[in-house]
Amino acid sequence: MKEAKLVRDLMTVGVPTCKWDSPIMDIARFLLEKNVEAMCVLDAEGHGIGVVGVDELVWAYAREGYETLAAEDIMSEGVPDLPADISLAVAAQMMKDRGIRVAYMLHNSAGIIYPAAYISYRHILRHMAAKDESELKDLGLSAERKTPIEQFIERRDEARRKAGLT
Repeated sequence: MKEAKLVRDLMTVGVPTCKWDSPIMDIARFLLEKNVEAMCVLDAEGHGIGVVGVDELVWAYAREGYETLAAEDIMSEGVPDLPADISLAVAAQMMKDRGIRVAYMLHNSAGIIYPAAYISYRHILRHMAAKDESELKDLGLSAERKTPIEQFIERRDEARRKAGLT
């Protein structure tokens, strides 16, 4: 039997986000490129206001003129959250009961509440299928992460590449 894990042991720190007015075509591309299930939608002040995931995008695809829709047009309102200190089994049951595939751990900084980490069905399946802990070393609070400067340089270079500057 596998060791019992808490959400914080397997969550991914850092959440894919988009602005409320982001085109859904860009969101779909991002989800596919980064192999993630959903993005948290932020308002102009940076508050998490909703989620756009695979389900919302497929639903939007069935609508006429989906190409012109933005995140706010299709998002599920609210950001489903879970505490980081509950067991993964409890989290899985809560997610199933709430009908969500992704749950967020929220952070409050100077009155702005934003998603800081997330857990998804994919995390749970990875734990279920892992042969040993080494297959999970990129997850949880103890995972190795890029420094802020490394993240900045990576994002800057990606933006330059997309703009055709490199």
